[in-house]
Amino acid sequence: MEFEEIYSEYFQEVFLFIRSLSHDERIAEEITQEAFFKALKSLERFDGSKDIRAWLFTIAKNTYFSHYKKMKKQVEPELIQEQRTEVQFIKHLMNEDDAFIVHQFIHSMNEPYKEVFSLRTFGELSFEKIGRLFGKSAGWARITFYRARKQILEYMEEMNYERY
Repeated sequence: MEFEEIYSEYFQEVFLFIRSLSHDERIAEEITQEAFFKALKSLERFDGSKDIRAWLFTIAKNTYFSHYKKMKKQVEPELIQEQRTEVQFIKHLMNEDDAFIVHQFIHSMNEPYKEVFSLRTFGELSFEKIGRLFGKSAGWARITFYRARKQILEYMEEMNYERY
């Protein structure tokens, strides 16, 4: 059987299998493509003694788990830093003097940072809704919010250095 035939016949099944594991269509597409690339590179080693479908599923499953492990290693340090930043930010908002300084700084921030930050923090709107308000994506709203929060934290660090 030619590789094009294998690809046409089994791509959808492998894709659905990986999507069931990842619950993410984009990742499933990426993993499926990578799995078929690996299968193409090692097709001459496939002896035909096993079902080709099972062979493809095994390659896809192993590719998915390798991807998952790699992503987990990359995400965990970012997540830990994100949690530390969040705790630091909440401490500033809990302290009455710091909260006033934060509000003063927010008042002086440039748009859209000022409004996005306020809508997310005080209006408790989702990133998707904020994005829609601005005619942008949820990703844009998320990035704008995190940049605004970073500006506030940097300002608070400067203020703490000046106080002591």
